[in-house]
Amino acid sequence: MTTPPFGTSVVGNRWDLAPTDAPRRTVSVVVAHFEQQAQLDRTLAALRRQTRAPDEVVVADDGSRHAPVVPDGVRLVRQEDDGFRVAAVRNLGVAASTGDVLVLLDADTTPEPELVERIVALPEALPEALVVGRRRHADLSGTGEELPEPEWLRTAYAETRNLLDVDATGHRFLIGAVLACSRWWYDEVGGFDETFRAYGGEDWELAHRSWTAGGLLAHRADAVAWHDGPDAGGRDRNPAARLDETVAVADRTSAAGTTWRGLRRGPAELVATLAPTMAPTEMLVTLDSLLAAFPCAVVRLGEQHRALAGSDPRVLRSEEPTPTTARTHLTVRHGLYGDQRAWTRLVASLDGEVGSHEVADGAAVLEDLRLLRRAARWDRPELAPVGRPLDTDLLAWNDDVTLESWLGGWSGG
Repeated sequence: MTTPPFGTSVVGNRWDLAPTDAPRRTVSVVVAHFEQQAQLDRTLAALRRQTRAPDEVVVADDGSRHAPVVPDGVRLVRQEDDGFRVAAVRNLGVAASTGDVLVLLDADTTPEPELVERIVALPEALPEALVVGRRRHADLSGTGEELPEPEWLRTAYAETRNLLDVDATGHRFLIGAVLACSRWWYDEVGGFDETFRAYGGEDWELAHRSWTAGGLLAHRADAVAWHDGPDAGGRDRNPAARLDETVAVADRTSAAGTTWRGLRRGPAELVATLAPTMAPTEMLVTLDSLLAAFPCAVVRLGEQHRALAGSDPRVLRSEEPTPTTARTHLTVRHGLYGDQRAWTRLVASLDGEVGSHEVADGAAVLEDLRLLRRAARWDRPELAPVGRPLDTDLLAWNDDVTLESWLGGWSGG
């Protein structure tokens, strides 16, 4: 974790509270390209007509047979042709850039004159912000006819007030072809995952990682770029390729809507730490009850408790660091048990603008790790305030409960 080099932060996802007088920062536009010279020419020409000229433009070529031709003053970087590697080529372009703020475009996505000016305003003020512009569609290489925008995306932006009211599922509404963030934040979260080696998914995974790390998500509807051709949903795609993309995202995200619902694969969203002071039966019932409700959670235990828990791969040592993929941490001080509904209701009650809640008169503490990460980064505890105590339908441990009664179903859970 590094200290932010400029700007400020806000509570929750309230990007609408960003200062409007933030100093301007240098801007680099990185354009990903493969075998699209005519479309690249159009996009580079549009970048020369911006109301706010970028400080530099970098074209990152994903192994075209012939190097693209770029005007004087545009930097060109290339990688070998080894299949579809847009995640890697974007990282290559960013590595060659020098600006404080990044704007990412694809060669076939041509910006309107105000795009740069509008899309960089938030990351200049809020360097943890990941901002998506509005991608519209037209047959730019043919008739010029405007094509439909994806209705599901329009609906999502409308329902979330341009992602202002978004939750952990909001990563699904970010598009790598028209994206902006600070260079510091790009490096902080690690850029694009280069193990994506086929079309699609790398932008959702980056947005999910950004959100989990404590970042903000925003849609700048007035920062428009035109994609040459229909949205991917309007094109015929190989069903096997679509399946591969979905699996790749599910294996790398932990938020509902893209991760697995039952299979025990992919990163954990919830991490629980059970107090070493629990009695053996108290710990086993709490552990079994919790994992029955959250089969993809991981639980940290002391050595004696780990020996009792057996070889379950979801059980970690208590001293192991919290996985960076996790958004929620539950510390259980005293035994709790109950059915799946009681556990899921408790975790779902975590307020998106609150860092932590006491639960059941101190029996547990529920924490929003993404807000705590943000507060630590800025050294501002008010970014992850303590919320009101939470009641729960879970049952408090009592010595009348035995493992036999819990497994047999007559302990009340």
